[in-house]
Amino acid sequence: MKLDPLVAQIIVAKSFDHFSTSDVRSAYLVLKNDLSLDPSSVRKSIYAELLKLVKKGWLTKLVSKQKGFTKFHKTELFDIDFLTQRTAVNATAHLDNTQEKLLSKLKHYKADLLLNIGESEAYKELYPEFPELVDELQIQYNNARDNNTKILGKIRAIEGLLKQDNSEI
Repeated sequence: MKLDPLVAQIIVAKSFDHFSTSDVRSAYLVLKNDLSLDPSSVRKSIYAELLKLVKKGWLTKLVSKQKGFTKFHKTELFDIDFLTQRTAVNATAHLDNTQEKLLSKLKHYKADLLLNIGESEAYKELYPEFPELVDELQIQYNNARDNNTKILGKIRAIEGLLKQDNSEI
């Protein structure tokens, strides 16, 4: 069964029972922290997720006769272990995806650094050959050296993030 990991994370809380779709939506929006999300469409998708659990027998759907207000209640079949494990697996997959992106950026920056080092060396080699271009070569050499410093800073930042991620695992 596919279930949004954030919805699973919210409803597995022991104190979270007899809840409405709006209750889950509110928690979802806070945890997601994405201002571009439309609350109405989020509520609809969460309702669909909760209906999956009703169909599986893990939740019961209680509709108030007075207002037509729907509440959900966990049944004895509600499998906290399954949902918790599913949330952990998805979090690990997200972390792996983040590390892949960071490693990709790191490789790109290292390639850029090598390219800029080669460019810097080329300008230094051109000094004796073209003394009349010394002023122009110096400007280009300084720019290449500045780029090297910026790229090296980016490399160190990503390596720091990767080390931090590895120490947390």
